[in-house]
Amino acid sequence: MANPKDKDVVGDPIQHGGNLARARALFPQAPEPWIDLSTGINPHSYPHSAIPSNVFARLPEPALLVELKAIAAKTYGALSAAHVAAGPGTQILLPIVASLIDGRKAAILSPTYAEHARAAKLAGFEVTETDDINQLAAADLAVIVNPNNPTGRVVPRADLLSLADTMRAKGGMLVVDEAFSDVSEAKSVAEMVESGGLLVLRSFGKFYGMAGLRLGFAISHPDVVRRIEYRLGPWAISGPALHVASEALADGWWQVMMRRRLEDETARLETLLTTAGISMHGGTSLFRLIRDPRAQALYRHLATHGIITRRFDERPDDLRIGLPGEEGWHRLEEALASFV
Repeated sequence: MANPKDKDVVGDPIQHGGNLARARALFPQAPEPWIDLSTGINPHSYPHSAIPSNVFARLPEPALLVELKAIAAKTYGALSAAHVAAGPGTQILLPIVASLIDGRKAAILSPTYAEHARAAKLAGFEVTETDDINQLAAADLAVIVNPNNPTGRVVPRADLLSLADTMRAKGGMLVVDEAFSDVSEAKSVAEMVESGGLLVLRSFGKFYGMAGLRLGFAISHPDVVRRIEYRLGPWAISGPALHVASEALADGWWQVMMRRRLEDETARLETLLTTAGISMHGGTSLFRLIRDPRAQALYRHLATHGIITRRFDERPDDLRIGLPGEEGWHRLEEALASFV
């Protein structure tokens, strides 16, 4: 029997980036291979060492998960491994986190990543999406993506901590999704979770260019972390993910060099868009948000050249475009040069 709470969330799944099969169906004459600029994922994957063959043959060792949590805590600024829960992608963590909060009202600073609203509805919340941060204080569950996807908006740290104080005082929770913080100068609030009322989400796959590995972290008070881990159960993180992420998160030199490279490539992308007369409206160094009346025409034009971007049906003037790999820059430049 269907859960009555699900009545408002069943139906077609939310459309996100990364669906090349859908792009091929919509534009069957487009040249191959497709260049996927729809996801905001680093095109330069972390160069991890070879994964030992026995990692695939054995269940993941619990001690390796503890080690990964300790490395993640140091990298993200959490107080200890006990403040970190690891899950198979932050997407899986969203409904688990929402289910921990008592109350009926959720408020999300929007426009933003649509799965936060869906996860809150799945947990039985009445969801309000607003561009006014002051309205979040009235909710039991407040969500802010910082820096924001897709606008790149950054909420000042003082405002986040003030809202977390408000949520804690009434037994609520502020969730700060820092999925793109690896490429932002905005200071994380991960070290402030001990007092309660605050949970930080961190995504591994975006900055390290390994979204297919499916790994994400929730950082909060240890009591909250234990409740999340209880719901996840054993072996939530695969052996290959433990191997790769432990290396990548500890590799500070690669992180610094990659941030510089992404900044340079974002500047290159901005030059191409500006030369083509395309108006931009923010973003991060993993993507730019185009806000232009010709956005839908640009989406179709690029798609006919085998380049897929992220459009938003509810905001037709918006288009998000990520960074191409080395092989994609020339095709993107040619496509933009022919856009009228």
